[in-house]
Amino acid sequence: MFRLSEYMKQLVAPTPVRKRRPGPVKPVVIWNLTRRCNLKCRHCYTVSADVNFPGELSHEQAMETLEDLGRFRIPALILSGGEPLDRFDFYDIATRARDLVPMLALSTNGTKIHGEAADRIAEVGFSYVGVSLDGIGATNDWFRGVEGAFADALRGVRECKKRGIKVGLRFCLTEGTQHHLPDLLKLCDDEGVDKFYLSHLVYAGRGDKNRGEDAERKRTRHAMDLLLERAWDGVQGGQPLDIVTGNNDADAGYFLGWVQHNFDDARAAHVREHLAAWGGNSSGLGVANIDNLGRVHPDTYWSDYTVGNVKTATFSELWTGADRMLELLRTRPRPLKGRCGACRLQDVCGGNTRIRALQLTGDPWAEDPACYLSDAEIGVEGGERLEVTPFRGKSHDPAHQFF
Repeated sequence: MFRLSEYMKQLVAPTPVRKRRPGPVKPVVIWNLTRRCNLKCRHCYTVSADVNFPGELSHEQAMETLEDLGRFRIPALILSGGEPLDRFDFYDIATRARDLVPMLALSTNGTKIHGEAADRIAEVGFSYVGVSLDGIGATNDWFRGVEGAFADALRGVRECKKRGIKVGLRFCLTEGTQHHLPDLLKLCDDEGVDKFYLSHLVYAGRGDKNRGEDAERKRTRHAMDLLLERAWDGVQGGQPLDIVTGNNDADAGYFLGWVQHNFDDARAAHVREHLAAWGGNSSGLGVANIDNLGRVHPDTYWSDYTVGNVKTATFSELWTGADRMLELLRTRPRPLKGRCGACRLQDVCGGNTRIRALQLTGDPWAEDPACYLSDAEIGVEGGERLEVTPFRGKSHDPAHQFF
């Protein structure tokens, strides 16, 4: 996840670069509690449906896993699905998790958050509730496969806000939805939404089947231009909105290019230090996934690669064991090939989203096909002319094998 607003703040209120502590990184864990879901989203990486799926963790197995995560001292836990509210013991898990982890988030489609469910979510005390919307009105309903999904999700957002819950909107950028980005940013303002998360399409599950709907590169760049302007306006004292992006770490490189074009060398160097300390893509390092069957993956999109299963070993044992793929994902620099291997922004991007390379080529170390930066922008010899996006915001001082 690229925290655009946080790095934008470094331009107006710089802070020292945080050094990574020695030893293994404790990951943010995204836990798909169930595969059941009442929607039929075109980009669903779990291929969920409104049916019961056999083999999901029992209550006892889930609670034992939760205790292990607490002992392992993970920094954050995101309860996801499917639709996590469809899990029979969701509130038992969430309530206990609140006592065990510093940051507890809920990733939901929002359609079931009303009445007693909204009250119980407030009682749990989630740090953050993320609600997915993929456009306004009928566009969202088409993308999510159920008529009325937009109205129900918006109701969920409002019910959260009524109860003082920090809430965000999550939006997947595709050719069929990209034109709604300005309207969704306005919706955030109108509804007092705290965070906006733009997700790039990942070729996994139904997202792989519908990979032809991925946004064209010019659309992606335009979307980033809008987010850069909005984030800059926010740090300048405009309407606050925490903006983050995910699943295309080239966003960090695009932001760095924007900084280099619009600010002095000293501030650009400071921002790059911060971005390099973050390191870009964190699959298998700072991010982990437990799926509905208890299988552990390097992140939520690596469903075809399993480190082990919490039914037979603890998460902490699996995550600190001698898994070859985790070892390679944690290597810096990673063993990248093609444009990614030649890229001068590897320290900022981390090689981007490896699963897209794997899905298209069978090789997780091939170049990410969704990188939208030009050869010149990433420093590939003989590349085309550098593409620079003019600043349009408020005035500022110049200044084929896995292994």
